[in-house]
Amino acid sequence: MSFGRELTGPGRLQGVDLARGLAVLGMFAAHLLVIPALNLSDPSTWIDLANGRSSILFAVLAGVSIALITGGPRPRGLGLARRRLAVRAVLLWVFGVALIATGVPVFVILPAYAVLFLLALPLVQLSARTLWIVTGGLAVVMPWVQPLLDALPVWEGEIGGSFALVLGWHYPFTLWVAFLVAGLAAGRSDLRRTDTQWALLLGGACAALLAAAVDATFVTPADPYLAQVWSSGPHSGGLLEVVGSGGFALATIGACQLLCRTPLTWLALPLRAVGSMPFTAYVGQLVVWAVVAAVVLDDTGDLGGFRALEPFWPFTVATLVACTAWALLLGRGPLERLTAWACRALAPR
Repeated sequence: MSFGRELTGPGRLQGVDLARGLAVLGMFAAHLLVIPALNLSDPSTWIDLANGRSSILFAVLAGVSIALITGGPRPRGLGLARRRLAVRAVLLWVFGVALIATGVPVFVILPAYAVLFLLALPLVQLSARTLWIVTGGLAVVMPWVQPLLDALPVWEGEIGGSFALVLGWHYPFTLWVAFLVAGLAAGRSDLRRTDTQWALLLGGACAALLAAAVDATFVTPADPYLAQVWSSGPHSGGLLEVVGSGGFALATIGACQLLCRTPLTWLALPLRAVGSMPFTAYVGQLVVWAVVAAVVLDDTGDLGGFRALEPFWPFTVATLVACTAWALLLGRGPLERLTAWACRALAPR
């Protein structure tokens, strides 16, 4: 492989890599920092934008990735693609359960990713127009259904809690499929086109601003069910979070694609390198966390103790440097290579 081709090849959507890199580092911030509540008049609190929005951006980008894997705006080879997506789902679930077993005190997103990949199998044949309609329907309807699903007795007790972990229910697939479908729709809309990029930026920004305006204007209902339905809080699954954070994710993807049409794409190269291997970066962060916490604190589950070590910047800088060096010298990330090899081996044709 020629030097840096993984980041600059003609088939690469550099803005998508940049958005993935931002999502990964945003999840680092959500995991590793004590984040104050957002106050737009206080720049020191703006990091709170990463809380919840990073994982939603990650989910939308999963849909984008699936769209690109299956042909982008012109779907093709869907039978083979579906089989390989199923293999990816199994690998994601296995890695997710292994990370949960380390005891690191985060809600690992990979099991939820695995379920979402399986849910995508019957959706990859749909057109962009149909996918956008499905996205809108899910975004409006599922926040009303999700509180009822969360209240089911299946989640109660130790067994229920373990079931929720291995299913990734902190990111409930019944609701988060809306973000996946939004990403599929964006990927089917041809992300190389300037008009698509501007539509994502402006449309997503309008959705985010509308949700913020409604949240600031209307009083939260006193009824607990309605309060959850209406919520804009991170990981609440409320209507305003789905619309606002989903719009934020789409706007981010559009903005990143537009930025990478300019020379600024070279300044963003380290972030693009992280985004070219998000599986490696995400898993690597949690594995290193588990090792350091076990050695230094003798307890992988001590979140406060680990955050007191102030690991965010060391983790972030090390990830940027390692991913950039690997991408420039070796190309595809190690876990991305493993996944590709497994897909070819288990679904050869």
